[in-house]
Amino acid sequence: MQHKFFLLFSFVSLFSFAQQNNNTINASQKITEVLLNVDRYYVDAPNIPKLTETAIVSLLEELDPHSTYIPKEELDDAQMTINGSFVGIGVRFQLMKDTISVVATIPGGPSEKLGILPGDQIVQVDGNNVAGIGIKNDQVRQKLMGDLGTKVKVTVNRKGKLLDFNITRDKIPVFSVDAAYMIDKEIGYIKLNSFSKTTVQEVQTALQMLKSQGMKTLIFDLQSNGGGLLDAAHKLADEFLSGDKLIVYSEGRAQPRYDLKAMKKGLFEEGQLVILTDEYAASASEILSGAIQDWDRGLIVGRRTYGKGLVQRPMPLSDGSEIRLTIARYYTPTGRHIQKPYQDTETYRKDLSQRYLNGEFFLKDSIKLPDSLMYKTLKTKRTVYGGGGIMPDVFVPLDTTESTTYFADLIQGGHVNSFIFKYVNENRAALLKSYPSIKEFKTNFVCDAQFMDSFFAYVAQEDSTLKYNETEYRRSENLLKLRLKSVIAQDLWGTNEMFQIYNDTNEILQEAIKQIQSKNYANFNLDK
Repeated sequence: MQHKFFLLFSFVSLFSFAQQNNNTINASQKITEVLLNVDRYYVDAPNIPKLTETAIVSLLEELDPHSTYIPKEELDDAQMTINGSFVGIGVRFQLMKDTISVVATIPGGPSEKLGILPGDQIVQVDGNNVAGIGIKNDQVRQKLMGDLGTKVKVTVNRKGKLLDFNITRDKIPVFSVDAAYMIDKEIGYIKLNSFSKTTVQEVQTALQMLKSQGMKTLIFDLQSNGGGLLDAAHKLADEFLSGDKLIVYSEGRAQPRYDLKAMKKGLFEEGQLVILTDEYAASASEILSGAIQDWDRGLIVGRRTYGKGLVQRPMPLSDGSEIRLTIARYYTPTGRHIQKPYQDTETYRKDLSQRYLNGEFFLKDSIKLPDSLMYKTLKTKRTVYGGGGIMPDVFVPLDTTESTTYFADLIQGGHVNSFIFKYVNENRAALLKSYPSIKEFKTNFVCDAQFMDSFFAYVAQEDSTLKYNETEYRRSENLLKLRLKSVIAQDLWGTNEMFQIYNDTNEILQEAIKQIQSKNYANFNLDK
């Protein structure tokens, strides 16, 4: 009987919003009847809860690619980025030779407050051994994360000495701003990885900091930003757009048109603005970049965005799980609907691969869009397009000249991160004494021949199957050295400093800087 009640509650939750529709009622009854008969008569004992979840997933897959089901046990992880926090002990760890090694502690977090240090090896959790047992990343998170205020006993090995820490789990921030710094005396840079509940406050803090340092032009990096909360995109656009300008509107079968406009005085309504996009920038990233482009407020530099213009609403189910159901389409201020076609699910999933094969990442002219998708911006009447992402004003081809299989194997094998963890752990004090700031480190630290020899010796010792490739190394030498140097910066200081190093290889950012410094920005007559 428990299975039958689970079935009834699951499907009533799923279909209750439309019970006035006889077709829907009949369909829900039909599905329930099938599962009840399976439960009663099937030759073997069926797993009804699993079959129910399979049915829900299959049903949603028939609707569109972005309506999804999230089981109860996966909901906390799914909400972590959107909420801007999770509950844990506040460490960034890495599995090194089957041992949990602390790379960094989160500032202000419970582990930092108790004195856990980078380089500590977590060998026991609540008295249970976790070293040398083949533990996986997700298992580590399960052991260290938990409910707010609960305690966990962690034993660490610090240079051969075992130390016990009784840690009270607390809220740990998940920052959506990866980096915010001045590129030169007038150009500021902000890197955003998602749109969460804390995004607007984080960006406001970054804007105030950069403006205090003399920022007149802002480069706002949305590359690889898959989106997030519509509300965050709306409020963030409000920081850049003046008056009561329309930012985005949504409309669906059961949802009438709903307009979101600028409402207040933003922190950066004046000054040059450049938005960086690529093929992985989606959803909320496209709302922001589309509004900026439609109002001629800023320059979009990079490659065509992903093309997701569907709005999902979270809908909790009775057992603690959730569906995220597409309820509307969103449109940019000019009326552009930038959702790419999704009638063929397989084609939709392979869209980025097909774009690559078609040469779109390398040549702007390979993108063919019909005149029916043409729109005009609201001030300068520039031509923009809908129907499949935001087209940049300045196209930047993907640069693969330094990429090699050998470089990819070094990165994907974890050899760069593991070597740098060991190197920094052994030389942290000396490095910070020689390079007390990121500016001095960026200017003076060099991955010299001795450093690279030690790196390749480490790789040879750790992975005998990965043979040194002189030809491919020389092709990827600058890229590899910059990656090594940037990871050192991350382990010594943080993500902000890492980007200050690695962004030297960010071709889209470098093109944006070029556009600004060469005064090409003015040629677009933006925001006049």
